[in-house]
Amino acid sequence: MKSNTLYTKVMKAALIPSCLLAVSLLSSCESFLDDQVPQATLSDEEVSKAAYIDNMVTSAYAIFTTAEDINSSFSMWNYDVRSDDAYKGGSTTNDGDVFHQLEVGQGILTTNWNINDMWVRLYNAISRVNAAIKAIETTDDSYALKAERLAEMKFLRAYGHFLAKRLYKNIPFVMSTSLTREDYNNLSNTEYNNDEGWALIAKELEEAYKVLPVKQADKGRPTKAAAAAFLTKVYLYKAYRQDDANSNQITSINQDDLEKVLEYSKPSIYTSAGYGLETDIHNNFRPEEQYENGCESIWAMQYSRNDGSTYGNLNWSYGLIVPNIPDVTNGGCDFYKPSQNLVNAFKTNADGLPMIDTYNNENYDKAVDNADPRLFLTVGITGLPYEFNKDFIMDRSSAWSRSGGLYGYNVTLKQNVDPALIGTYLIHGSYWASSMNRIVFRYADVVLERAEAEAQLGHVEEAIDLVNQIRSRAAGSTQMIADYPNKYGVHFYCKDYTGTYSKDEAIKIVKMERRLELAMEGERFFDLVRWGDAQSVLTNYFAKEKERVTFLSDAQFTANKNEYLPIPHTQISSSNGHYKQNVGNW
Repeated sequence: MKSNTLYTKVMKAALIPSCLLAVSLLSSCESFLDDQVPQATLSDEEVSKAAYIDNMVTSAYAIFTTAEDINSSFSMWNYDVRSDDAYKGGSTTNDGDVFHQLEVGQGILTTNWNINDMWVRLYNAISRVNAAIKAIETTDDSYALKAERLAEMKFLRAYGHFLAKRLYKNIPFVMSTSLTREDYNNLSNTEYNNDEGWALIAKELEEAYKVLPVKQADKGRPTKAAAAAFLTKVYLYKAYRQDDANSNQITSINQDDLEKVLEYSKPSIYTSAGYGLETDIHNNFRPEEQYENGCESIWAMQYSRNDGSTYGNLNWSYGLIVPNIPDVTNGGCDFYKPSQNLVNAFKTNADGLPMIDTYNNENYDKAVDNADPRLFLTVGITGLPYEFNKDFIMDRSSAWSRSGGLYGYNVTLKQNVDPALIGTYLIHGSYWASSMNRIVFRYADVVLERAEAEAQLGHVEEAIDLVNQIRSRAAGSTQMIADYPNKYGVHFYCKDYTGTYSKDEAIKIVKMERRLELAMEGERFFDLVRWGDAQSVLTNYFAKEKERVTFLSDAQFTANKNEYLPIPHTQISSSNGHYKQNVGNW
C-alpha cells in the first residue's frame, strides 16, 4: 500500500456526476454540456464545492489507470510490437491477430477494434480531464489550490493528446470545456498541422510549468520538473518537422525547437528538486515501496495494493505479458517477447561499446559474447534466472514460450515481477496484475533527449558526455546479477566512449543508447518514426528476421503509411465529414 500517493484516494472519492455523452467525436466521449451539476448524483451529506472539485480532480487522475486495459495499455507496449525490439508473442499469430497485423505492417483495417478502442479510451480520459478543468474554472478564488490544480489538469490534458498524436498524428484537439454536441460534430482532425499540434501541447505544458510546485505532497501529481521533462520530449518531437501534409517524411530538423529541448532539460531543474539517476537501473523496475518513486522517477502512474478494495488499484494493463509458468503463473499469456535482434544489440565489442554499424543476426552466446549488463535486467534468457529468482531457471519449454518457440523463449523483465511475490506484489484476478508503478518520465530519458539535441546541434562533446553518464550507470547496474559471470558464464563489458566523433557519429551513438536504455519501455517505434528511420531500420530488420522466424515472412514497412495508425472508421463516419484520413490509402 502507498499511503502517500494520490491514487490511494481514488477508491474513497465521492461519487462523480454522470457525464452526458457526445455521440460524434468519440462514439463514447464523456462531456459536461451543462453548468448545472445534477444534485441527485451527489452524496446525501452535501459536500463543499472545494471538496467536490477535489473529487473531480481525483477522478481525472484515476481515468489514466482505469481507462486502459490489457489490450489498450497507455504504456503503448501493444503498439511497440511494430518495432525491432519486440515480437507480439502469445500462442499463435491469430492470438491477438490485430496486433500481428500491426507487427507485419499488413492487413491493418480502419475497422479493426484495437484502432478504435485506443482512440475512445484516450479521448474519454481527455474528456474526464476537461470536466475537472470546467469545475475548477467556475469556482471562485477562495479555492486556494485553484491555479495549481488547473496546472495539473493542463498537464494531464497534454498527456492525453500527446499519446493520441504519437499514434494517429492527425487528431482533434479538445481544448474547450464548454463544447456542445454541435461543437463536437464540427471538430476537425486537421484544424492544426503537425507542427501546430505539437505547439498546442507545448503551450499547455508551458502554462503548467509556470505554476506547478517543485515538490508535491501527493505522489502522482506532476511537479515543475515533470512538466519540464514532458516539454523536453514534446519539443524533441516537434523539432523533427513533418511539414508535407501528403507524407510522413522528415522535412527538416528545427534548431529553435532543439534549443527548447536544452532549456527544459537543464540538469539544475532536476537536481535542485532531488531527481537524478538511480545507482542501478533495475531500481526503476522493482515493486517494493522502498524503490518506487525513487530519484529517477519524475512522474509515474501510481498503483497500490491493500487499499481497502478487493484488488487494490493494481496495474492490469500488463496482464498479457506474464509468462505461463505451470503451477505458478497459470494463465500467463506470454505477450511482448523481446526480439533476438534486441538481445544482440546489447553485445559489445573489444572496446566495451555497442556494435552500432554491425547487424548482429547471430544468436547471443553467453559463453562467448561480451554484453552490456542492461541485457540481463531487460531480457530473461534461457539458462538464466527469471526475475533473478534462481528457483526459476529459464529453458526452452512451454513455460517460457506459450507459442512453442514460434516467438522465441526470451521474456521481458521490466514489466514483470518475481513469482516469489505472488500474493503480495503480484496478484491474480481475471489476469495477472501488479502494484508496481509505471514510470512515464524518468531522468535517464531526459538525459538522452538532451544528448540528442546537443548532437543534432553539433555539440558533439556535450552529447557524448551525457551518453557516458548513462553508460557509466549501466556498467555499475549489477546488484541483482553480480554472480552471473561466475555462476552462469556471462560476460559483462560496458565502457564509456573515449574517442573523437563527428556529428553524424554522435547522432548514431545517441540513438543506439536510447535503444539500449529504454528497451521494452514502449519508446522504440515512436523514436524510429520521429527520426525518420522507421522505413530503413525496419526494412533491414524484416529482411534479416525472415531468416530466423516464420511469422515475419511477409512483413514489410510501407513508408508514408505505417508510421501512424489510420483514423478509425467509426470516428470518420460519425464526424460529419470533418475528419480526414491519414495518408497511405487506407
